[in-house]
Amino acid sequence: MELIGQGMEGAVYDLGDGRVRKIWFDRRPDDVRPLKAFLDELPPLPFRTPRIHEITADADGQAVSEEDLLTGTALQESGVAEEQALDAFVAVVEALRATVAGPASKALPVLNQPFWREDLSWGEALAALVRRRAAESRHHFRRDVPDFDNLLETLTTRLATIEPDRLSVVHGDICQPNLLMDGPRTAAVLDWGFYSTAGDNTFDAALAAGFFDMYGPDAQRLDNLLLDRFERLGHDRQRMYLYRAAYAITTATIYDADAGDGHYVWCVGNLNRLPR
Repeated sequence: MELIGQGMEGAVYDLGDGRVRKIWFDRRPDDVRPLKAFLDELPPLPFRTPRIHEITADADGQAVSEEDLLTGTALQESGVAEEQALDAFVAVVEALRATVAGPASKALPVLNQPFWREDLSWGEALAALVRRRAAESRHHFRRDVPDFDNLLETLTTRLATIEPDRLSVVHGDICQPNLLMDGPRTAAVLDWGFYSTAGDNTFDAALAAGFFDMYGPDAQRLDNLLLDRFERLGHDRQRMYLYRAAYAITTATIYDADAGDGHYVWCVGNLNRLPR
């Protein structure tokens, strides 16, 4: 087996027969089965998506999954021109907009926490997640975000009122490393499950615009370009700002509980740019 990738959740090895083996670092087989059900439920899309064929356990009880090998070049390494790369982001979000989320989408945890409850709407479920995650990072936010407590109250109140016309499949992490390209065409979309759920497609639009270039010198220009494009496609700009703030609060310290990394700085920047 050849190691072809490693991330926070596991290491991926090429089996040489069109499949890969993923050895999960901190997941048991029962933890991975809801993701398999979600991926099996995905409708046909204009790009390939992961498929898990088998889930077993290693000697320590950690999950091992065998999946399809998805080929292509990560967008940031593909040499695709800026306009074509922006087109690819928009096309992925719009393809997901046409989907209808099924029960396996609602069964997925979000950020490793239960998300949907039968008595909650999409907006209420997202507001509840924001409140839970804010409680874990409040001392950092109070230091770095002016009037954070009032911002949190206003944000969660507004989120709880959102009721999209229908629930689409949300990827939740549309970024350049997760788009595999074949020339200017998106061949595959990777890494579902971190924030994947049934929800409002505008959530993916809001995040994709911010993720296209998070840390580069042109980040704000490219963010605004994509927000403008998504707005022209019918995504409400104020709702996109709300969703970006929700993401910022829920993930700010997910990689570093001490708020010492670049992701936290990016999240705080988005909160401080939020129209009040």
